[in-house]
Order: sequence, then structure tokens, then C-alpha cells
Amino acid sequence: MELVYRGKTKDVFKMENGNYLLKFKDDCTGKDGKFDPGENSVGLTIEGVGDVNLRMSIYFFEKINAAGILTHYVKANLDDTTMEVLPAKVFGKGLEVICRHKAVGSFYRRYGEYIELGADLPAYVETTFKNDEKGDPLVTKDGLVVLGVMTERQYDDIKSMTQKITRIVADDLKEKGLVLYDIKFEFGYDKDGNVMLIDEIASGNMRVYKDGEYIEPMELSKLFFA
Repeated sequence: MELVYRGKTKDVFKMENGNYLLKFKDDCTGKDGKFDPGENSVGLTIEGVGDVNLRMSIYFFEKINAAGILTHYVKANLDDTTMEVLPAKVFGKGLEVICRHKAVGSFYRRYGEYIELGADLPAYVETTFKNDEKGDPLVTKDGLVVLGVMTERQYDDIKSMTQKITRIVADDLKEKGLVLYDIKFEFGYDKDGNVMLIDEIASGNMRVYKDGEYIEPMELSKLFFA
């Protein structure tokens, strides 16, 4: 297989059948030896983190596919920590989509004068460009369309899919006594322009609380599969 991209937490290979293979690694983003999903560089290696991230991704991708929502997931192999995915193009130079159920984090820092910390939000969706130097700037639907990053229909599909997927994840966590505050996704599109969920669905991409206390990503993974 041809190595296409060597990422911080996953390597990407092109397969002979035209699909791609994601190899999950035990490298984690962080700083000063501490795990932090918000950091942009590898800070440490935690044995087994690649395996648990893949397990959670498999679990949710299979649920989402079963719900009739398009994803890039094909199948996975836990023995070598790999996931086969369909080819997809990213929007622009990379776009993150966040769905928020609670007013916390950067949302509260921006709008705290208008809303109380931890207030309920109605599956609020926002999009940010992946750009470390500019602090992942927010971009509106109109901005995405004007800049030629996507069509209005693609944006509407992303918003609808994001809210449906978030509900699937939140309901599942709720059964385990966990509350989802917000979650981050990435989307791409196929050769026909159809939007699909890509990348992974792991504990480092979501903010989860239990009994009012924030659950660290690694602890969340343990609780999820307990």
C-alpha cells in the first residue's frame, strides 16, 4: 500500500481497491507529557489509545450507518488497529463542525455576556476552519458558500447530519449515565458531491460530564467500554 499521509494520531494509506486505510497510533496530542485533544502536536504516547479510539469509532460508525446516514466507514481490523474507509475530499483546507448541547468552552467565552455557563443549547451547530495560526476561525454558512468551500445544499446536509449523529451519540452516552455537552466532527464529500462523515468518533472529540463533573477523554473511554 502507498503511504499518503503521516498524521499525528493516524497514518493514511491508499489501498489497491481504491479505498483508504487509516492506521490508528498510540501517539496523542498534548503538551509537557499531558494528554490534551486541543493541542496541535504530539505530546506523548499512551499504550492502547489507538485501539480504544478505533473501538469507539467502529461502535458509532456502525450505528450511524445503520441509521442511514452516509459515512466513509467500510470495515475495521482490531488486530492491526486499522479502518478501511471510502475515498472522500475534505471541504476547503479542512473544516471542523461542532454541535453544542451546553454553553461551555469557546462558545461561553465568546457569548458569556448573553448566556449563563452550562445553559442548554438546541443542538447548536457551528463550523470552523482548521487553521492553527488563526485559531480555527468561525465561518458562517454564507461565508462557506461565498468562498466556494461548499454549496448551500451541502451545508444544510452537514447541519442536519450533525444534529442526527449528535443525538445518536448523546442518547448512547445517556444510557451509561453520561451527559454530552458538545462534540466535534469532520465531513467530506464523494465524487458526486454527497456529504459523508469522515475521520473518527473518539472520546477526545467530545466533552462529556458525569454527575456534573468533566470526564477526561481517557477516563471516558474506560467508562464507555466498562
